[in-house]
Amino acid sequence: MQGAEPGKASVSVVIPTLNEARNIPWVLRRMPSYVDEVIIVDGRSTDNTVGVAQAIRDNLVIVNEPRKGKGVALRSGFAAASGDIIVMLDADGSMDPQEIGWFVSPLQHDYDFVKGSRHVTGGGSEDLTRLRKAGNQALTQLANAVLHSNYSDLCYGYIAFRRECLDILQLESDGFEIETELIVRAARAGLRIAEVPSIELDRISGASNLQTFRDGWRVLRKLAHECVMWEAPTAGARPEALRRVKYAYANVSVPRTPTDPQSILALVQGA
Repeated sequence: MQGAEPGKASVSVVIPTLNEARNIPWVLRRMPSYVDEVIIVDGRSTDNTVGVAQAIRDNLVIVNEPRKGKGVALRSGFAAASGDIIVMLDADGSMDPQEIGWFVSPLQHDYDFVKGSRHVTGGGSEDLTRLRKAGNQALTQLANAVLHSNYSDLCYGYIAFRRECLDILQLESDGFEIETELIVRAARAGLRIAEVPSIELDRISGASNLQTFRDGWRVLRKLAHECVMWEAPTAGARPEALRRVKYAYANVSVPRTPTDPQSILALVQGA
């Protein structure tokens, strides 16, 4: 891992991969220079994803994960990460690494957990159908009602958090439900949460595995399970959080291509 500047939080990016050789070059070439560590968690790809990735960035941390599931891959990546801040990133090109600065900036200051949103000023999607949008809105409203939170976009997994949050969140999910698990547990644990704008892009190559009704049911089931079965080990330890989601950049004109965290902070403070 590259040495972080004194007083500056180091950043690790975790990317699960499975046959993403056509997509990973774009993702790695868009990686900001201030990212200290990139972890590829590969699930037995047969298209030389790891070799392609290493040809572009030679200091990657490679985790070979034989078990199936996005949750398994992410948890393995989190365990391997050494940064103060951990960012989750999909390998298909739907999440732009150039947006990472929007996530890192709040985490370097007042927040513990930052979630991307397609539905706040500056956010958007090139891949959100009307049906998916309606389902997401319904699930988001339900989550807010039971969590007493104010999320604007439940079903979007561009997320970053401070490393110490892992001990609080106690992640368990093996599948893609880990995204819901993260979001729900962050709220129930009283973490200081911010939403930031993100634009969901069309995946570069290959077909998406998303299925609206199946995936919506899985999110709903996970939401119910978390609210009934999980109790935060430090619930209520941070009353200043009020378990409310804050939109960190509500009064800022969001540039299409965000820049480094310090420039973003200056932009926000000057708004």
